[in-house]
Amino acid sequence: METLKNKRKWSLPHSYSLIFFIIILMAVLTWIVPSGQFDRQEVTVDGMVKSAIVPGTYHTVSKSGADGDLRQGIPQILSAPMEGVINAADVVSFVLIVGGAFGIILQTGAIDRGLLALARRLKSKGILVIPIAMSICSLGGSTFGMSEEIIPLYAIFISLMFALGFDSMTAILILYLGTQIGYVGSTTNPFSVLIAQGVAGVQGNPQLWLRFIEWIIFTGVSIAFTMWYARQVKKNPEKSIVFQNDLLTRPLFLKEDTGEAVVFSKRDRFIIIGFVVVLGLIVWGILAKGWYMTEIGALFLALGLFAGIVSRMSQREMAENFVKGCGEFVYAAVIIGLARGILVIAENGMIIDTILNSLADMLKGLPSYAFTTIMLLVHNVITFLVPSSSGEAALTMPVLAPLGDLVGINREAIVTTYQFGNGLTNLISPTGGVLLAGLAIARINFGQWLKVIMKLFVVLWIIAAVFAAISASVGM
Repeated sequence: METLKNKRKWSLPHSYSLIFFIIILMAVLTWIVPSGQFDRQEVTVDGMVKSAIVPGTYHTVSKSGADGDLRQGIPQILSAPMEGVINAADVVSFVLIVGGAFGIILQTGAIDRGLLALARRLKSKGILVIPIAMSICSLGGSTFGMSEEIIPLYAIFISLMFALGFDSMTAILILYLGTQIGYVGSTTNPFSVLIAQGVAGVQGNPQLWLRFIEWIIFTGVSIAFTMWYARQVKKNPEKSIVFQNDLLTRPLFLKEDTGEAVVFSKRDRFIIIGFVVVLGLIVWGILAKGWYMTEIGALFLALGLFAGIVSRMSQREMAENFVKGCGEFVYAAVIIGLARGILVIAENGMIIDTILNSLADMLKGLPSYAFTTIMLLVHNVITFLVPSSSGEAALTMPVLAPLGDLVGINREAIVTTYQFGNGLTNLISPTGGVLLAGLAIARINFGQWLKVIMKLFVVLWIIAAVFAAISASVGM
């Protein structure tokens, strides 16, 4: 009987199932929540054109008007995953191309040998990879909006963490938590702070000094948490929440260390040098040329072909390894499209603007000491529907920024609560593609991620609430 009870112990559903349940829930809301919309206008901030809502123009829309029935039923629920994949075609294609390229690169064995050699050289100092890598990721997220760019690095860091004696969850914490905490503590991120300030009418970056302090605190706390988690795993690997997962996935990312000396051939050196050069080109292209997924995907495809040629693979072997690599990343690619299906239902039902308008009305008349905390919660809710930082800024700032004027809160504090709410919610939201891609590549269940990150989320949220109140009190 005890065994049967243990088998029936409740657990979160599969990630695909969880997303589909949310799609169904969102469809139900389109029957309950009134449909409506704001008028919109084009705004240009730092060269980026966004569609921003016009305050005071919200109006309801008939559920069954000239635009058809806005209530989402079974046909819409079943078609939402397909529409989501189509809408996220750029990200899905990027993941598959990168996955195929890595299929060739990893098959050469150069990365395996390089990581094992690095792990042996670091020995007990391997833990230092965490603060160094997370600081770089966080700085990238805070300054130029590093996000999707880490997807190609998931496989490399998972392999590295295995070689250093940690688990796959540590790799996700380093990369995703690292970049996302940079978004939380944004300083000059054009896709977060700068566009929000532009839409809200904030001139310059008046609280940049405070933003640097916020970034240091958020990053420091996140690094400390990740190092604590990694030490616990290395001390007792079987206590890792993903121990059983890693038993299956480890052979996919890293060949077993036989204890023999690792010898690099000239071919290995060329491949690793090529990998470093490509990473350098990507950083340069993002900063200097505004490169995005198309250019980054092309570079990784070139790297894959280069690795295949250097290792003297035949054209058939390269093609077969490319297909195999795509297969390993299909899970990640599909889940990104499925998550986008949630937004498809909400947008087709025209309930996002209604929710936003209701939240804005709720905030009116609040005393100033409670305003920033409630505003943080509001952005937690909105981010679930609009995970894009720039999209949420264009959607919310025209409505919520003037509310700050009504209660005597400076608009820079409104921007601060937005960046905190957006960045923190994306740590626990199943609608964010970059997180789901990493979890899928590592074969980690979303429920396992929540069990780990929620321990940190509560602490970060409290810190955010304190800093939001400080931002409101110091003025502009």
